Amino acid sequence: MEIWVLPILFLVLGMGLSILEIFFPSAGIFTFCSIAASLGAVLLGFRAAPGVGITVMTIAIFGLPIVMAFAFHWWPRTSFGKQVLLEAPRAEDVRPDDDRQRTLKGLVGRLGRAKCQMLPGGVVSIDGHSVDAVSEGMAIEAGQTVRVVKVDATRVIVRPVDEEVPTATAENPLERPINTIIEDPFGEEFNFRT
Repeated sequence: MEIWVLPILFLVLGMGLSILEIFFPSAGIFTFCSIAASLGAVLLGFRAAPGVGITVMTIAIFGLPIVMAFAFHWWPRTSFGKQVLLEAPRAEDVRPDDDRQRTLKGLVGRLGRAKCQMLPGGVVSIDGHSVDAVSEGMAIEAGQTVRVVKVDATRVIVRPVDEEVPTATAENPLERPINTIIEDPFGEEFNFRT
């Protein structure tokens, strides 16, 4: 038998036991056996020849951390790793689901008109409703047509466009603002708005 076979076998056994400790936690039993096998490999290598001992020790010093790093990298993809390391939730999963959030998400792609100059924040009128919005970074003049491009949490992000806002001449009267359908029956004297 060659003089380097037994130390290499012990070294491979030590690396295999260290990988087993990662995949199957044994409260340190595999780690202890791995260290013992690696030290045994180095001692057998020096006993066989100094060159073999130095080679086995170098492989143990540099190879064992590389093998461990590879095992830690591969471990989350295993079935046991997936059970231990849960998948990180997405931002949409941890945000509370409420009516306002759903309403704002429904505004994406809709056209509106800036009620004031937006540098970059301001108020936008969409379908007769005022919405606080932020431009994508450019200034938007009052009265300019904007399109909702994104809703991030409660932040509505708009972009100026050259299109015109469609007028409220929808066929369905429920889609139009009430003041375009009938006049106020109480007149101005009962207007409680300030």
